[in-house]
Amino acid sequence: LTALKARFEKTLNRHKGLDWAKVQAKLEANADKLWSLNEMERTGGEPDVVGHDKRTGEYVFNDCSEQSPKGRVSFCYDRAALDSRKEHKPKNSVMDMAAAMGIELLTEEQYFALQKLGEFDTKTSSWIATPADFRKQGGALWGGRSYGRVFIGCNGAESYYQSRGFRGGLKV
Repeated sequence: LTALKARFEKTLNRHKGLDWAKVQAKLEANADKLWSLNEMERTGGEPDVVGHDKRTGEYVFNDCSEQSPKGRVSFCYDRAALDSRKEHKPKNSVMDMAAAMGIELLTEEQYFALQKLGEFDTKTSSWIATPADFRKQGGALWGGRSYGRVFIGCNGAESYYQSRGFRGGLKV
């Protein structure tokens, strides 16, 4: 909570009009979500509040580290991609790790929204949630920022890179 509060106060532009006391009360009432946020923090994601769903009352947290979280790089996209590799297998897949952490990969829409709050992934890229029809064809999506623009690209889901991790989100 201390790290989250300090980040919240330092980055008020990400959550204009929101009150930390209300966020903290919601967090304290949801210990399982606090565990997931701790996992985001432990792996370098620097989670922060990026929104509030007025309909459900939930606060939205995203990984807000400047570059893709260092503790989540060099993974292929999902279990099917990991299983398809015959050699030089990565240690894990992003979908498996996200599930174990209790978070969801950012969608393309969420990734673009995050990029409006700052400049992220200027030297790295991050896997993002890939629609099933696209994934069925063997590909997976990633996002990044270069030359002042945000890009969405694709690779084979079995690929992995030292400079590509993934960004997650969590509603509390």
